[in-house]
Amino acid sequence: MSKRRGRSFDEKHLLEDYIFHKQTYKEIRATHGVDRRDVQHLLSTFSIAPKVHRPRPVHLLVDATHFGARTEDKDWCVLVARDPIAKENLVSLIADTETTYGYVLLREELERLGYTILSVTGDGFGGIYSAFHGIPFQMCQVHMERLVIKGTTRKPLTEAGQVLLALTRTLHHTNSYLFTERLKKFTEKYRTFLQEKTIHPITGDWSFTHEGVRAAFFSLTRLQKYLFTYEHDKNIPKTTNSLEGHFRHVKKYVGIHGGLTLENQQKILAVILQASSVSPSKEILDGLWK
Repeated sequence: MSKRRGRSFDEKHLLEDYIFHKQTYKEIRATHGVDRRDVQHLLSTFSIAPKVHRPRPVHLLVDATHFGARTEDKDWCVLVARDPIAKENLVSLIADTETTYGYVLLREELERLGYTILSVTGDGFGGIYSAFHGIPFQMCQVHMERLVIKGTTRKPLTEAGQVLLALTRTLHHTNSYLFTERLKKFTEKYRTFLQEKTIHPITGDWSFTHEGVRAAFFSLTRLQKYLFTYEHDKNIPKTTNSLEGHFRHVKKYVGIHGGLTLENQQKILAVILQASSVSPSKEILDGLWK
């Protein structure tokens, strides 16, 4: 807590109101009798208590979410490993960008703490399954659909694009055998379509005519082997939806207070991630502060 004021219930209550109850400076002043400068000083000086871990076997959700303005080169992100069953963020890492090395650090920290990683569910970022090599990896089926839509659009103009998107949308209610057979048939039927080239009349250069659909197809075939890992263990999550929903709430709470320094933004983020919720119980709140 604040070095200037020492440990006090009021300070903990103030931080809880500001971070988790989204109180404005005006509301904080009315409730606690302190001004903006006092709040900002407290944000700068408080410390979070060390997280209490319960090492155990876990099926992980792993992902990153970004903050800041990418167009202004002020982007930064946080990488999180979450237990979706316990709804608990186990470890996190703030970084300038999403990298394989960041996920390696997450894995090393989890293993150092004594967790046994049974599986990892993540998006198509190759750094995740590289960092967790040797551990069963499940490609998030929702992210797979998004990757295909990126190439086909939501309303494909070509028959091949329409069929590929429709095939991808069956992921949520099919099995690996049926999906593989259907993808084989798609490949046979549209092989020539995917290889069509366009010659540019001025330069004489060429490019694939249907680059978007082609990119979507190769994304799907590249990640196909990870799409049904859950069939080997019903406890493996098929999507990262639990973590994505958590990220949406976290970003809302971090962003609600404008004008904070980057350091204070990241401290608020660290508090919420350690609480694993934007609406933590009293027991969790009492364990957050030093």
